[in-house]
Amino acid sequence: MNVSDFDFELPEELIAQHPAEPRDTSRLMVVDRKSGDITHHTFRDLSSLLHKGDILVLNNTRVIPARLIGEKEGTQVKIEVLLLKRLELDLWEALVKPGKRLKVGQKVSFGNGLLMGELREILDNGNRKIYFQFSGVFETILDQLGEMPLPPYITAQLEDRERYQTVYAKEQGSVAAPTAGLHFTPELLEELREKGIEIVEILLHVGLGTFRPVKVEDIREHTMHSEYYRVDPEAAQRINQGKQEGRRIIAVGTTAARTLESACNQGKVIPGEGWTDIFIYPGYSFQVIDALITNFHFPKSTLVMLVSALAGRELILKAYGIAVKEKYRFYSFGDSMLIL
Repeated sequence: MNVSDFDFELPEELIAQHPAEPRDTSRLMVVDRKSGDITHHTFRDLSSLLHKGDILVLNNTRVIPARLIGEKEGTQVKIEVLLLKRLELDLWEALVKPGKRLKVGQKVSFGNGLLMGELREILDNGNRKIYFQFSGVFETILDQLGEMPLPPYITAQLEDRERYQTVYAKEQGSVAAPTAGLHFTPELLEELREKGIEIVEILLHVGLGTFRPVKVEDIREHTMHSEYYRVDPEAAQRINQGKQEGRRIIAVGTTAARTLESACNQGKVIPGEGWTDIFIYPGYSFQVIDALITNFHFPKSTLVMLVSALAGRELILKAYGIAVKEKYRFYSFGDSMLIL
């Protein structure tokens, strides 16, 4: 199966630069896998589209302001550091731009010395290990100095940081938002609960690999990035009980879907934590999820491959063609799709 099998034409003007206001006024395309029917709604209609007893699984990760702009020590050379993964208390894996301007052992000053970063190692994949020195709490300093790491295709300024967070975001650690969850409001979540839809939270810290293109023609040769996940015992028990009772498990976003499928053994979700690099593409047999809420993704991306594994490549490409024709908004701040 080739990467070109997941290509489609996407006009640049359909890439959303701003989120919908209010959040739940975004459009929602519903794709029925059994009938092949495609219908159009708004996200606010979600409670009427789901059934009592459905289990909605949310990823409650929180995006950190991971982009730091500083100066190379003793110079006025601007250096950008994008935090990717915390390795130890003071040590991070990061991207550095321009990478050639910073050698191992050299330092970068952020906030006039409030935070100092030293390049310790250049990794085989081009990422860097940065050791930080600071006084106080790192998260507090990062909140003060860091910027939200918006995807490169969003060029508009984000005035309110919280618009790149879900309303249920809790645990800091992601460098990108689980964007399928951006459409929910507290009121909609309450409406779903009142209808008898069960809401369960799990965790996956989203990495920058989400935006990295597939560079091999044969998708089976692609290596996925690794991301930290955790499923608590209570969440696993509620999901397993729901499966046993024949209720639908609906993942909110590809991150929740990948977490559940990673934590699964012989059809049961196993509580625990770890790192997952699961790559889901057509031919994969889902063990946990029955349905998925997701945004509209990049052509030829691993995310399009995942939704194609669930709904079938032909149906997904048909749905994407309709989305383009009907001028749905794409990517992080765009509209959404419910695959049933």
